[in-house]
This record gives sequence, C-alpha cells and structure tokens, in this order.
Amino acid sequence: MNQGSRPYVLSIAGFDPSAGAGILADIKTFEHNGVYGLGVVSALTWQNDVQFEKVEWIEVSKIISQVEILLRRFDVKYIKIGLIESMAVLKQVVTYLWQKIENPVIVYDPILKASAGFSFHDVSPTQFASIAEGIYCITPNIPEANKLFGEDDIQTKLEDASEIVNIYLKGGHGGGSTITDLLFTSDHTYAFPNDKLPKGEKHGSGCVLSAALTAQLALRNEIDVAAENANRYTYQFLSSNETLLGYHNPVLL
Repeated sequence: MNQGSRPYVLSIAGFDPSAGAGILADIKTFEHNGVYGLGVVSALTWQNDVQFEKVEWIEVSKIISQVEILLRRFDVKYIKIGLIESMAVLKQVVTYLWQKIENPVIVYDPILKASAGFSFHDVSPTQFASIAEGIYCITPNIPEANKLFGEDDIQTKLEDASEIVNIYLKGGHGGGSTITDLLFTSDHTYAFPNDKLPKGEKHGSGCVLSAALTAQLALRNEIDVAAENANRYTYQFLSSNETLLGYHNPVLL
C-alpha cells in the first residue's frame, strides 16, 4: 500500500516519555501496520519502563479541541482510545466523536493500572455499560475485564456483553505454557493461542495490541482477521528482544 492511499487512524492516549506505551507506541504501531497515525494527548505521565511517578490529566475540552483541528483536515473513521481520566471523560469524548464522524469505529483499551503498578482509577460495570454502545471493540486484560464486567462467571458475562460491544480479551495474565487471547463477537468466540515467551513481558504491550487492532480494522479487515493480525504483530513485538521495551517491525502477514 503506497503512502498516498494509507487511511488516517487517530490515537487518543497518554504521553509516555519512554515511548514504550501510550501515544508514541500507538504511532509506531500504526506506521508498521500500514496506516498513517494521528495523535491527541489525553494525559502527561512521568514514567519509564519500570517506574511510574505521576500523571497530569488533560482537560476534556482540550482533548476535544485537539481532535477538532485534525478533523478539519483529515478524514478519520478509526480511533483508538487509551489512557483517559474517567468514564465520564470517556463518555464525553465518545459522544463528540459520534457527533462529528459518521459511524466511527472506536477501539477502547481500558488502562486501569500501569504496568509499573500505578493505579489510575476504578470503574464499575454500571459505569462502562452506559458507554459500551458507542464503542466497537474493547481490549481488556483479565483483571480489567473483571473490573468492567464483574468477576463472577466472567466467560458468560463477556459472551453476553459481546451482543453490544466486541471484546478482545488479552490472556497474558493467565497461567501455563500457552497464552490464549479470546475475541468475543455477537456470533462467535475466536481463540488466538501462542507459546508463552520466557522474557516476553513488555511495557506497553496492551497499547500495541489495541493500536494494531485499530490499524487492521482501518485496512478494512473483518474483526476476526484484524484480531488475528493484531495478535501476530503483538507476538512479534513481545519476542523482539529480552528487555521491557520491545522493537517494532513491519507486520508479517
């Protein structure tokens, strides 16, 4: 795909100075998945790959203003939302996107806790339920899914919730020698198993997965194909080296 034909994809995410997570990781992921990345900052963070000191939230009006000037010039339909201050702010941003873009495709990565251990905010299933209809796909890990949908009988709850929003469940917090991600859609559940890597833990891996998924959707792949390709790209990222900061390479499809 040549540069002129690349779709524009927007990331609304936090700024991580280490570039392992957040908006910088998203832009790198977009580039290597064949789309052109645009970025809006939702938070400033003081962190590296092993330490998180503090976060300064960007006011929702300033987030929307950043989006607005981009929409004046660029045709954007696919948006990834990462670190955001609260469900209330998320709802305002999602509502704005639906007002300004015809049928936007929004992927939400519910970052509730930094990989370095810092907790951003709490959320209840009731809070997220009021926003879910405006989101195309959500990409929680297992602890995040428990917060968003409830811990009891989580498999059934995710299957039920997939009637409203597609759910890509990251399986990295599971045990065993195989890590299996699951995609819940309204008519099927897909499994993407991979061997667990001995030094595969990476700062920002969740950001990379959700950004790759958004990019693959922007390339007009159906969600099952987009999810499989995003899983493959993320596995390449996890296996790229033995440090906590992974390397990005063009997706091999």
